[in-house]
Amino acid sequence: MAIEVARAAGDLLRGGLLAPRHITFKGSPTNLVTEMDARAEALIVDRLLGAFPGDAILAEERGAQPGRSGRRWIIDPVDGTTNYAHGLPAYAVSIALEVDGRVALGIVYDPSHDELYVAERGGGALCNDRPLAVSRTTTLDASLLTTGFPYDIRVNPDNNLKEYAVFATRSRAVRRFGSAVLDLAWVARGRYDGFWELRLGSWDVAAGALLVEEAGGRVTGLTGAPLDLEAPTLLATNSLIHDEMLAVLKDVRGA
Repeated sequence: MAIEVARAAGDLLRGGLLAPRHITFKGSPTNLVTEMDARAEALIVDRLLGAFPGDAILAEERGAQPGRSGRRWIIDPVDGTTNYAHGLPAYAVSIALEVDGRVALGIVYDPSHDELYVAERGGGALCNDRPLAVSRTTTLDASLLTTGFPYDIRVNPDNNLKEYAVFATRSRAVRRFGSAVLDLAWVARGRYDGFWELRLGSWDVAAGALLVEEAGGRVTGLTGAPLDLEAPTLLATNSLIHDEMLAVLKDVRGA
């Protein structure tokens, strides 16, 4: 059911990518939202609740809706909204299922490349039905990394620019793609060796973090503590460079 819903939302988004956009802002001129975010989210939520009316919902645009089943769907209808608003085909749909406080299922759909990523807790991770595995890069020096920046980068001094500068000189390269969901999926696939970001939403990381773990990678907060899904800071790697990246973050950010 969740796979069908993710594909349906992705088809809706792909069909509207080049249409004129109605853009509004969520608190800052760099935090966009379009009418397609709301349409895709409504499609996902309506279908999931139609099938599972007792489940709770946490969705990026409409927020939290309580349930009674002990299960919660965590939804990002369009991760990469700024890309989408500019007609850039670099965005994804993310749906995770949390059962009794632990993510059990993660689905990420990239409509532009028709890539469907699925992870089940303890069952591995797949892309288009083929098993995923993280990269085997063993050193930070040889790594391709990715990151993102907070929406309040213009006013907040804790904006990831210092961290970016250090990693850019310590790794092979750092990319900034504009979709945390795809960043995590591509760590799971071995395209990236590591991904860090200072502040994200639960919907940005729930499905993707499970993909990385089930593909053999490691996911923590920036200090090495377990990932806090309610207030996530994030480091996701192939596990082989994780401690080296933690050490760099500690040097830059302090203990």
